Amino acid sequence: MSKLNEILEEEALADINRILDDSDSRAQTFIQEAETKASTRLAVHRKRVESEARAAKRRAEGAAEQTISTARIQAKGQIIAQVRKKALSAIEELAGKPGYSKILKALAEEAIKAVDAAEAVVVNPNDTAILSGWAIQKRIEIQTDPKLHLGVRLVSRSSRRSAENSLAERLDRSWDMLSARVAEILWK
Repeated sequence: MSKLNEILEEEALADINRILDDSDSRAQTFIQEAETKASTRLAVHRKRVESEARAAKRRAEGAAEQTISTARIQAKGQIIAQVRKKALSAIEELAGKPGYSKILKALAEEAIKAVDAAEAVVVNPNDTAILSGWAIQKRIEIQTDPKLHLGVRLVSRSSRRSAENSLAERLDRSWDMLSARVAEILWK
């Protein structure tokens, strides 16, 4: 029986070794499959994270460019507004200069051409002395309006038609063209 025991023992050991070898082989296969899956998942995750990082970077760069562009536009707008303010200030200073009477008369001449049968010229009370002789020569009445500044308003006999011609109004009419030219000069 000892021979039988030995044979049985050998067969049992062989079966155990086969099972162990098979288990080792399966374990190795599972480990390799797990490592492959983990590697694949890691690579996919890494690509997704890198893609998201690139997209986030592009968004951040776009936002930064937009912020910079907005700041530039605002700065340019502020500079153009300062130029306009200085132009208006320079126009305001004309009233105290010797050539102002000539300018005011030229504005009145232009305005009278736009009104048929002018009855009156309206000026700021401070400008009455400058245009009184001109009004007499044109045989029209001179009226005052304290709201009218640095210009004239010609009124027709029917009072249905009038033409205002002031330096500030002329600046307003031409501001789009002037501001474009100022911008061109400043940011070329």
